[in-house]
Amino acid sequence: MQKALTKPPSNGYELLKRNRIVRVLETVQDLFVISLCIALFALMAIQLREMFFELLLPPLDFPGVTSDILFLLILVELFRLLIIYLQEQRVSIGVAVEVSIVSVLREVIVRGVLETSWVQILAACAFLLVMATLLVVRGWLPPTFSGIDPEKRLLMRNKFLTTDNSSNAIETATNLNSPPLTSLVASETNGLGHQD
Repeated sequence: MQKALTKPPSNGYELLKRNRIVRVLETVQDLFVISLCIALFALMAIQLREMFFELLLPPLDFPGVTSDILFLLILVELFRLLIIYLQEQRVSIGVAVEVSIVSVLREVIVRGVLETSWVQILAACAFLLVMATLLVVRGWLPPTFSGIDPEKRLLMRNKFLTTDNSSNAIETATNLNSPPLTSLVASETNGLGHQD
């Protein structure tokens, strides 16, 4: 038999000490993420200001303005990713994939499809295909963290659409907390019950 390399904490004080260390490290990590949010927000404000001044100048550069708009959208998505991390203490796969997709599309649009080599276009298409697959598959992955699960609503909606039994549909609509769906299912059920 092998013995454990580390002994478990023998008293409550050591366990409390470990929990305190973990809480302090999580707080420091949250402070880093908050500082990243502030810096990202400042960068978005600067980028928006520069884009506004570019629009006022007479020779309008459409590729430059398009690039700035897409870059601003990437910054907004990154900001949203950090906010979700602060709220749920996890990185959202969906938002990260969306940022990746917009980044690749931005590069293709800025460089131009005709000016880019076919190998790079093929690699970008393969990457976008993988990202789209990951975006679709993430709805079927089980949640690994407790808290808000953005995919739960999608799964419940799909379950509602595939349910043939009206009692299961009413239960699913009630779980969605959606009054329009509940009233729709109830009216369909009442309509079926009153037919002669």
